[in-house]
Amino acid sequence: MEKLPNNGNEISIIGKNDVKGLVWDDTRAFLAVARHGTLSMAARALNIGIATLSRRINRLEEALDVPLFVRHQTGYQLTEDGTDLIEKAEAIEAAALALSSGARQQAQLAGKVRLATAENLASGLIIPALPEFRSRHPGLMVEVVTDITTVNVHRRDADLALRMVKPQRGNVTLKRLGTLGYGLYASSDYVKARQVSTDRGSYEMDAFIAWGEMQAHLPAAQWVERVLRGRSPAIITTSLSTQVSAAAAGLGLAVLPHFLAKDANLTCIDTDIGIDQPIYLVIQSDLAQSRRTRALADFLSDLVVSSRARLRGY
Repeated sequence: MEKLPNNGNEISIIGKNDVKGLVWDDTRAFLAVARHGTLSMAARALNIGIATLSRRINRLEEALDVPLFVRHQTGYQLTEDGTDLIEKAEAIEAAALALSSGARQQAQLAGKVRLATAENLASGLIIPALPEFRSRHPGLMVEVVTDITTVNVHRRDADLALRMVKPQRGNVTLKRLGTLGYGLYASSDYVKARQVSTDRGSYEMDAFIAWGEMQAHLPAAQWVERVLRGRSPAIITTSLSTQVSAAAAGLGLAVLPHFLAKDANLTCIDTDIGIDQPIYLVIQSDLAQSRRTRALADFLSDLVVSSRARLRGY
């Protein structure tokens, strides 16, 4: 066997034959047997079968054209050639471990992903689930923007969005993930004291929690406006959290997403008022294959799909 010097940048194990087909698993097998002394202990350390381990040792000896071990009933003992190869084999092992470690570091995502979404989805669904996402991708920072009226994925204000309005233009990709269900809710105290009209579906005797002018475009706001027919509401608020608080305080009826109302222990007056909304995942087309964006997009998709029944109010 010819031994070539190692200059520190190149690792060589050269025998009498061409060893271009040298396999790293065979080198691992050689080191394991050299360290443990028996096939059974080495196989256990590598979590492989004894027959597989034996084949790898034989294949390495054939590739190098030298005997590496003397086989005894009590175990395997290194030959002189085998002993000479230990240092080189350990250098290969170190290089392989360094390569694997580098690949893992490259695979770990880092940076920021900007998500635009509605306040109800952010506070009631996404943010409570983000610790799990962070545990998977500790190097990724998620920026959650809930003022979606001023955020546009097409304009690159956000990398992706989870929203209830289907984009009508722009270079984006979208996928429908589920449905957000709405109902009419009130506190238990309000329900107990409530005076019900003899006309089914009439709310003429009910107080309502309405939305401000800036939110007049919301389906929930428009539904309340139609029912009030010019009557004044009990209170006007400008956020979902205050809508829920007002309903819980017994100020009147509020149109709320089922999952948020149930979380607040509110009582449902009507489960289907005809304003359920689709939930879309929207991504900038040129970021659809970004590993950072894709990681969050996949997480959100799984989250919404697994929460479909809750979001619909079942």
